[in-house]
Amino acid sequence: MFSSLKGLFNSNNKDLRKRIYFTLVVLALFSLGTNIMVPNAKTITQNLGFLDLLNLMSGGSLKTFSIFSLGVMPYITASILTQLLQMDILPYFKELKDQGATGRQKINRINRYLGILFAFIQGYVYSVVFMGGTTSQILKTTIILTAGTSLLLWLADQITNKGLGNGVSLFIMAGIVNTLPSTFITAFNEFVMGTSFSRGIGIALFVAFVLAYILILLGVVYMQISERRIPIQHTTRTDSSYAKEQSYIPLKLNSASVMPVIFASAITSIPSIIGQFINKPSFTNFVEKYIIYTSATGFVLYIILIFAFGFIYTLMELNPKEMSENLDKNRSYIPGITPGEKTESYLRGTITRLSVIGLASLAVLASIPIVFGKLTPGTSAMTLGGTGLLIVVGVALETFKQLESSVVSRNYQGTRKRRYRR
Repeated sequence: MFSSLKGLFNSNNKDLRKRIYFTLVVLALFSLGTNIMVPNAKTITQNLGFLDLLNLMSGGSLKTFSIFSLGVMPYITASILTQLLQMDILPYFKELKDQGATGRQKINRINRYLGILFAFIQGYVYSVVFMGGTTSQILKTTIILTAGTSLLLWLADQITNKGLGNGVSLFIMAGIVNTLPSTFITAFNEFVMGTSFSRGIGIALFVAFVLAYILILLGVVYMQISERRIPIQHTTRTDSSYAKEQSYIPLKLNSASVMPVIFASAITSIPSIIGQFINKPSFTNFVEKYIIYTSATGFVLYIILIFAFGFIYTLMELNPKEMSENLDKNRSYIPGITPGEKTESYLRGTITRLSVIGLASLAVLASIPIVFGKLTPGTSAMTLGGTGLLIVVGVALETFKQLESSVVSRNYQGTRKRRYRR
């Protein structure tokens, strides 16, 4: 897996190393910004409840009320909204989806404008609930928080264009990585050094906690590398050439990666944000009892949302109709399957079956930290840490694959150039 990265330090990959350095510098700026507090703000000492997940994804910025307190979650919320609108809800967004690359650029632009709008609304809510003060102070804090999210979205674009990986996903991963050490320290203090358990039971629980993390790690890696390969026959090739070099369509076990977990977390956090804003105990109690994923009904809702967003995201990424049409354009077909509607139906059925297995596995992995937290009361940090690790591993593997493919592509091009010169 790592053998192809040996050529990373070759002279042919100088530009790739620059992209890596650029990405690391921007991520360092993000970490620095998470420690710059909003003027006249104070550290939040109260329990954030389900907003702890948003605090986790922003690198603990919400607790310290830094300029990056909102993180990139307003943009994620905007992306969820536009993806839902593309499902034949609004004809305009459906037309943009059908326009291909041009339409995606317009949708990304809309996502950024909507993300900034949501950041302003969310920043205002946080300012009123957690900071208070005069109208001018609240407005000032809101503008600073919105500017922080706007800066992050711009930096995310710079990473995507000039760096390595998806900028938005890397910011979420960086925020979680910043808080992972404190998660393990908290686990050790609560299990081993705390008074809730005896020393022997505490050590056993801490070991089980570490093993749960390792299980999540291995599970996500397995899902990311597992794929179903559908063989492809080209009409322009002879049987002998087909036997020598067989083409195939790689369909990942979980094409949506960890995006369903991020989407589900963002959606289930909305009622908590509303509850913090309206400040009504009855509504807050309802959310804590029925909505947050540590409750029975909230857990079921969380799993349902993972499946729902997983199917939506997968069918948007892997459109069976478009795949069938592309096969026809390239004069290719699946052996034993009639081109056209039969191919589309076959691809749709295969993608659906893979998605069911992949999303079920993802739901199980997402459930492990939640169940572990319920079995060991008072360990909410572990629940959040396990969900965070799920996101970190998925994003890290996607970034590594992009790095690996870039190295292989450049080495191959360099080899071809040397052969051509000879």
